[in-house]
Order: sequence, then structure tokens, then C-alpha cells
Amino acid sequence: QVQLVESGGGLVQAGGSLRLSCAASGSDFSINIMGWYRQAPGKQRELVATMPNRGAASYGDSVKGRFIISRDNAKNTVHLQMENLEPEDTAVYYCNAQGVVTPRGLHRSDYWGQGTQVTVSS
Repeated sequence: QVQLVESGGGLVQAGGSLRLSCAASGSDFSINIMGWYRQAPGKQRELVATMPNRGAASYGDSVKGRFIISRDNAKNTVHLQMENLEPEDTAVYYCNAQGVVTPRGLHRSDYWGQGTQVTVSS
């Protein structure tokens, strides 16, 4: 069992920066892939970025070159550094964990955080 808690959302002006954080907690677990997704009003939830425990990150096309995902496996945290924010980035951002492994084995379903609101003003 894993719990994800996001922090760092808020209101920023266009062109500004924001850093989101997600902390995973639980007992005796590991996570293969951690990442961020976002959902704007009336829109589908979309990929922002993912980071495996080993290997390269993946980014959604709309954020490439502006956002950077990082992960600290020892601390079970993942961060999203958001630069040059645009009003179109306004959304609820959700932390995601895939391939969670516990003594029960590999969990098939993803874990999600509660979400944190990011609002970018013009």
C-alpha cells in the first residue's frame, strides 16, 4: 500500500516558475515508474512527465523543453520543475506511481495523489 501526497501548487504569473513535489509513503515498497499527469477543466487527463527508477524520463509534447522531472529513489520522492509557465499549463496536477512492488508482488493498478492546483495568470 502506497500513499502519494503532492505539494507546491499555487498561483504564478505567465513566464514564472514553480516546483511540484510528491512524496510516496508506505511500508516495504518500491515503485518502478513515478510521474506527473494533469487535467484542465473540460479536458482529458494528459501525461506531463514520467521517470522510471532507471533510465530516461518521458515528457508530454506540450511541456518538452520547459519542465524537468527528477526523482530521488532513496527518499521516494519525485519533483517537477516547471519553467516559463503559460496560462495553458493551468490544471490540477496529479502524482502517479506505476509498477508498485510490495511483499504481495507487483501491483497492477496505479496509485494517484489527490492533486495540486496550478494556476498561471496572464
